[in-house]
Amino acid sequence: MRLGALEAGGTKMVCAVGDENGTIFERTSIPTETPEITMPKLIAYFKEKEVEALGIGCFGPIDLNRKSETYGYITTTPKLAWANYNIVGAFKEALGIPVGFDTDVNGSALGEATWGCTKGLENSMYITIGTGVGAGIISNGKLLHGMLHPEAGHVLLEKHPDDTYEGKCPYHKTCLEGLAAGPAIEARWGKKAIELADKKEVWELEAFYIGQALVDYIMILSPERIILGGGVTHQEHMMPLVRKEVQRQLAGYIKTKELEDIENYIVLPSLNDNQGIMGALKLALDELEYER
Repeated sequence: MRLGALEAGGTKMVCAVGDENGTIFERTSIPTETPEITMPKLIAYFKEKEVEALGIGCFGPIDLNRKSETYGYITTTPKLAWANYNIVGAFKEALGIPVGFDTDVNGSALGEATWGCTKGLENSMYITIGTGVGAGIISNGKLLHGMLHPEAGHVLLEKHPDDTYEGKCPYHKTCLEGLAAGPAIEARWGKKAIELADKKEVWELEAFYIGQALVDYIMILSPERIILGGGVTHQEHMMPLVRKEVQRQLAGYIKTKELEDIENYIVLPSLNDNQGIMGALKLALDELEYER
C-alpha cells in the first residue's frame, strides 16, 4: 500500500510516501509560501507518487468537524495567506483520493500511539514546546477533538514570583506559550534558547512553567504517559528538571505506579523525529478505511 503523508508547517511542508506499517519510503520538503505557490507543488508531488490516500497533519487552527461547512479548512491562522483555506478540499479535488486531516501535534501524538512509546496506552499526551506550544491528546484510544481541537499551549499559568516578564502571547500573555515557548525565552533573557544552555536560572524557570502545565494536564486528563517534544526540550538538562518540578507541584496528591516511575512517565519522543510523518500515514490509512 502506498500512502501519502504531509506535515504542513508554517515554514515548510514535509511530504512523504510510506505504507500502512509506518515505513517511510521517501520524503521531500517544500517551503510554505502562499497557497497559490505552494499547493501546485504539493499536488504535483503526490500525483506523481500515485498514493492511495493522503494524511495531513496541519498547523492551525483548523476545522475538524465533519458536519461543518468548513470541515477541512485552515481557519483563523495568523498565517494570513492560508486563513479560511480549504486544504482538504483542494487535495481531494486534485487527487481524487481519501484525505485524512488533523492538527500537526495530534499527528505526532497518533504516530507515537501507533508505533512509538505510547503504543498500547488508552490515554496519552504529546506536547511540543518550540516556537509555539501545542498538544495532541489520545483519550480512550482516540484523538481528542471536542468543540475544536485542544489548544493546551494556551492554558493560563500562575507566574513565578521572581519572573517580571509580562508574557509573549498576544492573546493571553501568561499562558504556557506566552511564558515558556522559544520566543518568550528570547524576549525575557535577550538571547535565543540555544545561547542560554549554560544558564541554570533559565531552565529552572522553564521547568517551573512546564511542570505547572503538566500538573494541570495530569489533574484533568490523567494521561498514562506524557511525551515532551520540540526544540526547548532538546536541552539535555530539561527533562530531569521538569520531572522534579512536576513531583514538587503535585505535592503527593496523586500516587500512581506511573508517577512513581516518572522517568518513564514524562519522556522524549521515540520515533527519531518521524512521529509527525508517521502520524500522517496513520491519518491516511484511517481515512481510507473510513471511506470504504
